[in-house]
Amino acid sequence: MGIETSCDETAAAVVENGVLIHSNVISSQVEIHARYGGVVPEVASRQHILQIVPVVTLALEEAGVTWSDLEGIAVTKGPGLAGALLVGVNMAKALALGHGIPLVGVNHLEGHVYANWLVDAGQDVQEPEFPCLCLIASGGHTDLVLMKGHGDYTLLGRTRDDAAGEAFDKVARVMGLGYPGGPVIERVARQGTSPHPFPRAWLRGTDDFSFSGLKTAVIRAARDLGIVAEGEGARIDPAQPPAQVADVAAGFQEAVVDVLVEKTCHAARRWEVGQVLLSGGVAANGSLRSAMARRSPVPLHCPPPILCTDNAAMIAACGYRHLLKGEEEDWDMEVYPNLPMAPAVA
Repeated sequence: MGIETSCDETAAAVVENGVLIHSNVISSQVEIHARYGGVVPEVASRQHILQIVPVVTLALEEAGVTWSDLEGIAVTKGPGLAGALLVGVNMAKALALGHGIPLVGVNHLEGHVYANWLVDAGQDVQEPEFPCLCLIASGGHTDLVLMKGHGDYTLLGRTRDDAAGEAFDKVARVMGLGYPGGPVIERVARQGTSPHPFPRAWLRGTDDFSFSGLKTAVIRAARDLGIVAEGEGARIDPAQPPAQVADVAAGFQEAVVDVLVEKTCHAARRWEVGQVLLSGGVAANGSLRSAMARRSPVPLHCPPPILCTDNAAMIAACGYRHLLKGEEEDWDMEVYPNLPMAPAVA
């Protein structure tokens, strides 16, 4: 079983052999946080407390299993919101102790990588080829990670300021499009006919990312066009946005996708990997997926959108790999809000 409560989704799942999904229950708090324009940590923690027992119970029921059928419980221990993480970790500890089941702590970002191993019943298993290059674009993280084998990671690059997901949320909020920013920006951008030109921060000679300058450029363009609505909630209907709003959204998305794809493809060639893996909520973006598929020098593997966003099936899949190595947690396991993904390349 996997349990995920790192941000604003309360999730539990049952996965067999780190691959086959038997259940994947997700209770989202998007509507609750949308009124604030972003996630409120205290509110998220309280909602996790309310939802964690029903979600875990439903995951067991949908999978058709009992506690005696489970060989391990994996839970996100970081990175994430401290209060939110504590709810999941304490629930997992109680369940593992009460039912005599091994406990495994999982890095949320590593979990996103293992979403690439998951399949539903009836689907063929197509395991990624090592070595592979993982682009993890999730919430406050935009990382390029070289994966030489299970548990063998090297951090090649990361964001130096704003992550791609953060930029999507901020731009959507500034333009009065609502929260979360990723899906609404993608929806509005499809209606743009003349994408607004925006700069790209290439950071030549590195695999790092930077989206702070792009975000600032978009905010300035929005203000010049008189479409700034920050702090006033969603004011523009994403279904029928003004042409200038759609063009700004299209130009912004184009700039983010261009940088993510170009830097990932460049690193894939340099490290001679066999495959590129997309992971994290931003990987659900259709423009990113199609552009990466066109431009990648090696085969691309990307989970379906529901497995790109936060879920517990990916945590279970990752926990399975740790359990195979005998990497169980002690009962004093803590949460790590800033848990790093991997050591950086020398």
